[in-house]
Amino acid sequence: MPDIVVEHGCAGICEGSSLVPNIVVVTGIKELTHDVKLFTFKTPEGDAPFASKPGQLGMFSVPPFGECMFCITSRGDDYVEMAVKKVGVVTEQMHKLRVGDSVGLRGPYGNCFPYESTCGRNMLFIAGGIGMAPVRSFLEYCLRHRGDYGRIDLVYSASTYDDLVFKEELFEIWPSQPDTHVHVSLYHGNETWTGPVSYTAPYLEQVVANEGLSTENTAVTLCGGPSLFRTCRESLTKLGYKPEDIITTLEARMKCGVGKCGRCNIGGRYICLDGPVFTEAELATIPRDL
Repeated sequence: MPDIVVEHGCAGICEGSSLVPNIVVVTGIKELTHDVKLFTFKTPEGDAPFASKPGQLGMFSVPPFGECMFCITSRGDDYVEMAVKKVGVVTEQMHKLRVGDSVGLRGPYGNCFPYESTCGRNMLFIAGGIGMAPVRSFLEYCLRHRGDYGRIDLVYSASTYDDLVFKEELFEIWPSQPDTHVHVSLYHGNETWTGPVSYTAPYLEQVVANEGLSTENTAVTLCGGPSLFRTCRESLTKLGYKPEDIITTLEARMKCGVGKCGRCNIGGRYICLDGPVFTEAELATIPRDL
């Protein structure tokens, strides 16, 4: 099986395009949790704001409050979607938007998940909380091109049931797809939850053992907070998954998107220019606190 190849130096995608945001219209808002909303954007003419690949990001602006970088969690022929968690000034203003409002959006930025070099492999997706947003873009690409991939497994966890994002996809849509297996756990259960209660890393180990998942010919995509990333990385190593087969995104490090502000610099690498997608083998050469 060919190696997984992640392309880098993709900032050239935006060369020649203006850094001034394009006007887009909010055409849909879906409340995923108490603090996460899914926004759908189109141009005033009804088209997709730009063509993007799984794992890429867009810079969203709400004047005069500022800009924020978000992953494009899904893209159709005439729209893009972004899942936004309310955590600060700009995101609080975004959560006040209504259908029909006009805002600024530019992109796409960054490289993408290696959807071509993972063809023919089994796919194991691991996510926690809002980390499901970037994973969703890659997972849905695989489902749209179902014949190009082997078995698909998703291991997803959140603090409580109310914190799970994309519930309809998790419990209805994705499990109905051919050879697609969704495994969900909560950190804190309650009297109505009958599923597993476990943190992500031990649940991952349990799923791999119970399902008899092989480490051979499998591409792993991992996305979540620092604690989840560290513990799941340790579990994956213990289970025998190779660093070159583990893919992740450092999208939280993305700032200006074009490598000019310097805030994404880690060990001489500019995440805006070289990332945000890397394999664990590549990350092993970069000093970091993940």
